[in-house]
Amino acid sequence: MALWHKLLAGAAGFAVGGPIGALVGGLAAYAYEDDIKKVVERLKPAPDPTRSTAFTVGVIALGAKMASVDGEVTGDEIRAFRQVFHVDDAEAAKLERIFEMAKRTPDSYEAYARQLAGLFEPGSTVLEELMHCLFHVATVDGELDPREHAYLRSVSEIFGFDERGFERLSAHHMEFMACEPCLFLGVAADAPVAEIKAAYRRLVREHHPDRLIGLGMPEEAIRVATDRLATITQAYERLKVQRGFT
Repeated sequence: MALWHKLLAGAAGFAVGGPIGALVGGLAAYAYEDDIKKVVERLKPAPDPTRSTAFTVGVIALGAKMASVDGEVTGDEIRAFRQVFHVDDAEAAKLERIFEMAKRTPDSYEAYARQLAGLFEPGSTVLEELMHCLFHVATVDGELDPREHAYLRSVSEIFGFDERGFERLSAHHMEFMACEPCLFLGVAADAPVAEIKAAYRRLVREHHPDRLIGLGMPEEAIRVATDRLATITQAYERLKVQRGFT
């Protein structure tokens, strides 16, 4: 389902207040009546429309707030959003409209982050995938502005990630920095082999696409998790060679 129809479908069954609920309501108000009718006619029950819609709207809202921390929203950042949501040219204008609405809402980014944190377990895989989406937007131009870095750190803290967790998240996106593969697994450089193997097995379980599908997450989260799983596996294989274990 296209992003625009997905958001309207979510709005039709969305029953949560706060800043996310207000933004969803604003999106529905912006839509044309015939758009809403078409979506409602095609709407199929989802296992958890609240969580799925919250993820999508959360990426948009927090990404829009982050993109404006340096005073401007660039074309690269809009393109990064289009990559995350696979938005085609026909829907590009609607995405920019949604992005602008999210950027201009009176609610702070902390308010959005706290509401999302309340919908999922602290430091959960879903919140981690959301952080990866935000990192993708922030680093699309090959660098990370210090203000964006501080923003991402703040959001990650609200989501329940500690310092090591934030370093692990950062390592996936900051190829322009020298990062040891242990950072991708969230273990210390001198961690014993048993700890490395346990960390790898845990991350594979958490990021397996089937797990997120079972949670009712949108396809954007599934794609991010699939890419992340490949990166984790590559890091593990590098560590096996470096440390000489099988």
